[in-house]
Amino acid sequence: MDIGKNPFRIAGILSNATAKELQKQKGKIQAYIKVGKEVEYEYDFPVLFSRDGVLTRTEDSIKKAYSLIEQNQDKVNYALFWFLNASPFDSTAIEYLKNGDDEKAVKIWETVVFSRTRYNYVKYPQIMTGDDGDYTIEDVIIESEKEGLTRKETIEVLQDLGFSEYEINKATNDETKPAYKKIVDNTPFGKFRSAFRDVNSENFSAFNNFGTYKLLSSDKNDIKTGIEAKLNLINSEYFENFVHSVADETFTINNQNQSEKFIDELLMQFKNQYSSSEILILFSGCDETTQKYLSKKLTEGPLHKIESQIESCKKKRKAEKGSAYEFGLKLFRSSKDDLSLLKSLLGTSDIKYKAVADQLANEIMQCGIDYFNESQENDSSEDFLKQARELNDTALTIAVGSLVRDRVKDHISTLEEMKDREVAQAIALLQSVKDAYETNEKDIILQIEKLKESIEFLLGEKTINQNAVADNIKNSIDWDKVNELLKEILPDEESLVRIKASSNNELKSEFVELAYWLKDYSQKSVRIKKIIDYYKNIPPKLPFKIISSEITNTDGKPLFRKFIRYIGLNLKLEIQEDSDVTFYLKYLDPYGNVSRNSKSSPMRYTISDSFPITKNTTLISFVGWGNAKTCDYKLGEHQIKVYIDEYLIHTKKYTVDLAPSERLGQEIKSAELELRRMNRGDYRTSEIRSAKNEMSEIQKFKLFRGSSEKQSQIDSQQTKIDKLIKKSQKEKKKDIKALEEKICKLKMELSAAKY
Repeated sequence: MDIGKNPFRIAGILSNATAKELQKQKGKIQAYIKVGKEVEYEYDFPVLFSRDGVLTRTEDSIKKAYSLIEQNQDKVNYALFWFLNASPFDSTAIEYLKNGDDEKAVKIWETVVFSRTRYNYVKYPQIMTGDDGDYTIEDVIIESEKEGLTRKETIEVLQDLGFSEYEINKATNDETKPAYKKIVDNTPFGKFRSAFRDVNSENFSAFNNFGTYKLLSSDKNDIKTGIEAKLNLINSEYFENFVHSVADETFTINNQNQSEKFIDELLMQFKNQYSSSEILILFSGCDETTQKYLSKKLTEGPLHKIESQIESCKKKRKAEKGSAYEFGLKLFRSSKDDLSLLKSLLGTSDIKYKAVADQLANEIMQCGIDYFNESQENDSSEDFLKQARELNDTALTIAVGSLVRDRVKDHISTLEEMKDREVAQAIALLQSVKDAYETNEKDIILQIEKLKESIEFLLGEKTINQNAVADNIKNSIDWDKVNELLKEILPDEESLVRIKASSNNELKSEFVELAYWLKDYSQKSVRIKKIIDYYKNIPPKLPFKIISSEITNTDGKPLFRKFIRYIGLNLKLEIQEDSDVTFYLKYLDPYGNVSRNSKSSPMRYTISDSFPITKNTTLISFVGWGNAKTCDYKLGEHQIKVYIDEYLIHTKKYTVDLAPSERLGQEIKSAELELRRMNRGDYRTSEIRSAKNEMSEIQKFKLFRGSSEKQSQIDSQQTKIDKLIKKSQKEKKKDIKALEEKICKLKMELSAAKY
């Protein structure tokens, strides 16, 4: 009900006006209207004018207003959305409302309806030191300032003492107040406590008037407080006092029925103004009975709407099965919000929610079934299998009951099998070829073994041509026929795209291994090579995005050869959807060779690992590759390549190097070897040898050379030899000293090396 158009307001009276006052006011208004004179209405409060503007009254609207408040029940209904004067508090507050001083009016009613305990304060007892604790809000703030309380702490004190939100805001936000600068914590203090008193014979009218005033507000917190005040009144034993104030003394009323009528009226007002979730918040402070009734009222509409949509979809589906996919999608989208609301209000265990959710899931699933069957029968070019699966997956997210859920799961399983039909057929063909080849190979080898035991072979009359045997094995299969069958099962590239899109990693892995087997053994392998090459280049649909990667080493140590035992890889991921993913990794050395173990490694890869990936997954850690006893990694740049479904999705490079201590150790060892060689060896040996050879020539007999000349030549040559020997010794000593210093320096660096 719009308070601004309340019949009591139009009549210009309070809701507890006497019958005599009603008739007097009615006659006065009619007389004024007849002569065209404006009537002044004392209860056209300024707050209503500022909200609604001028209220235009006509003779008809006056008559209608009075007719609406003739019956007792109507009086009560409308009185709950208007004001009455039943106590001195009301009288004073209403006078303030007339004069536009709303703050004072509200403060009076707040004093009456809210608890205000201004003594025995426990949390900050030093503030409450007076005899009776009857402090004003300014007193409390000044005491808080003296005690060094923050703004937030001061507000907590004021809230617990029962001061209103308006009072607190006004006092703590005023920069002219002496305590403002001391109350420095500007953290919003949020929702105020609503500590209502119990309704009694003295304050029942204050609860009504305070609630009416709050319902005039556009602020949700005010409206929420107003609703709580009204329902506290209606559900109290003193509601009878209110009823007898506005209706006949003999009129009796059922509190629960009146509460429901009040809620119904509010829901009518809120219908186009607030969402269901917002309405729930407005009533969140009310009792359990109110909450249950509210849930019932809020669910009636969505339940009926969803049921109508299901029936409409069912009729359309039966009439036009080829469009059932669109019908199913539309049904889900149009009912999603209502179903979500029902879930929040009722919960999944509620029988009404279960029923409508299962009906909805069942219809969406049936749309998928009918669409698939119709599309398959008409050889549709659409990817109807994927679309039918989409509807069944949607149905599974909705279904609650085990019967419906099991039925949906069965259909999903059937669709999944059909989805993998192409890969299953390809596997069957490739496996049959492999089996036939291996059977033929065994038969041929068995024949050869029997021939080796024959008399002719033993006597040398027959021999075995091993090349011919190998050729017979290779050509024991009709490879042309195999290629024809491959073309039938995998007619185009789209069939490979569908296989790659399958979520059955085990089947896809089996298909790939058999395809590689055929490539290796077929004598006409062009077609299978093309199939493999195209399949490898189809990007898989990844359920994640790689954010970054990191190489790991044993015990988290650097990638120095002395520390390396197992090298692993971490992938940091951003997950887009839950999935089971199988990764294949290639560890490549600096020369491009793939590291493998013939017993444990998958074909063509180093390792493989499967992970269940969920929304909570942020990191994947692969097991390391290496040797527990020693480092198997060569020095240089290595790579780890990550594959999914034969497709390269990530490459991580890393360098294996010597630790500084290893490198220094090698340099020291080399220098020490050089020092030993240097100590054993001589310098300028060729020059000295040449000089000595020259001496031998000088010492030989020569005609016409005197003895003195000969001796002079010998002495000169000897001097030359001595100089060479001395020079060589000096150079050797110098080099040995330099090398010894180098070794000493290297050893000092080694002792200081971190690694």
